[in-house]
Amino acid sequence: MASNRPGNSRGGSIARVVGASLIGTTVEWYDFFLYGSAAALVFNQLFFPEADPLTGTLLAFTTYAIGFLARPLGGLVFGHFGDRVGRKKLLVVSLLMMGGATCAMGLLPTYAAVGALAPILLTLLRLVQGFALGGEWGGAVLIVSEHGDDRRRGLWASWPQCGAPGGNLLATAVLAVLAATQSDEQFLAWGWRVPFLLSGVLVVIGLWIRIAVSESPVFLDAQRKAEQRSEHVPVVAVFRDHWREVLITIGARMAENVSYYVLTAFILVYVTGPLELPKSVGLNAVLIGSALHFLAIPLWGALSDRVGRKPVYLFGAVAMAVWGFAFFALLDSRSPWVITLATTVGLLLHGAMYGPQAAFFAEQFSTRVRYTGLSVGGQLSSIAAGALAPIIAVALLQAFGNTVAVSAYLLAMCGLTVVAVLVARETAGSSLHDDAPRGQAAVPR
Repeated sequence: MASNRPGNSRGGSIARVVGASLIGTTVEWYDFFLYGSAAALVFNQLFFPEADPLTGTLLAFTTYAIGFLARPLGGLVFGHFGDRVGRKKLLVVSLLMMGGATCAMGLLPTYAAVGALAPILLTLLRLVQGFALGGEWGGAVLIVSEHGDDRRRGLWASWPQCGAPGGNLLATAVLAVLAATQSDEQFLAWGWRVPFLLSGVLVVIGLWIRIAVSESPVFLDAQRKAEQRSEHVPVVAVFRDHWREVLITIGARMAENVSYYVLTAFILVYVTGPLELPKSVGLNAVLIGSALHFLAIPLWGALSDRVGRKPVYLFGAVAMAVWGFAFFALLDSRSPWVITLATTVGLLLHGAMYGPQAAFFAEQFSTRVRYTGLSVGGQLSSIAAGALAPIIAVALLQAFGNTVAVSAYLLAMCGLTVVAVLVARETAGSSLHDDAPRGQAAVPR
């Protein structure tokens, strides 16, 4: 059984693993979120110029959503090989794929240059991004979860989760600097390409750090045992033995995914569209909110080690259901400071779900199928939640002319998450080794 009192060498090991996972996930989420920000700000004009502004934004967000369609396939492929050959190798591959696709986006010709070929190429690269990210998330949180000790897994596993606000923070910061130093004409002409090309530098840094990480000891132990018996294909075992856990994972991610993309992507559409405010207002709100979100996620993860995964997660879902209505009321003030406050509070509440999520989901599955189960469950939900959230939000705004319907949509998703978490086992403090019972340990006090 994993030790709950790691020594100095163990502590150094987990620190290196956490650092490598955090930097890698930050780079990959930078790439992924950069596309979302660009879709809200410029892609409608560069790749869909024939449509009216709001319809062009819908088309841009449709290509954004297509990347989510590839994520379950990426989760399935990376999960299968990650459960067979190890977590580390697949994490290196995912980083290279994501970085290559993002750099290529920065070199794409626009609609004005090549016509309909431009959005086609954009869509293909978005599919590569989605495929890579579908395999990244599960592997990154697992290699940390399986290196760390049982009592502090919520804290350790929450750090790769910080890659999401970290990447969003980095992408938004680069865009905000460009927006502040360039005219709209310059940004539209060439400035938007700069953050995509910067991805190449970030990938080299992330790759250098990630290669130095050792393979998960829990996986190596399970792999040795698997050599002594016949094993089923991981995806078959997941849907045969862990279908309940897959459904819980999907349901638990609905509120977390939908709220995040409403808070960070749809806000840019709403601020620059109906509110008629400069894009810098939305970008700065997301920038400040993401910085505090980054700091809050480990705190929520650590709290889940003390009081349990379920209470923290449920608090986040219920609070987000309420905040969804207050959020838009505050945005309608048109005050940059109030908009920043609304976004920041929303992201802090989101952290209550996102912080304990990695450990909570990892603890649901056995080692021989953990990468597959975590990735498939997590990425299937990304289609219904993350992919469609900006599209549904824009469509509801277009249909009703106000944001009440958007808040009601978020409320419904929070309700699904509450049900999923309530029927899940409490797993805080349990072992990830297959020869130990999962979900039975008492919550450490």
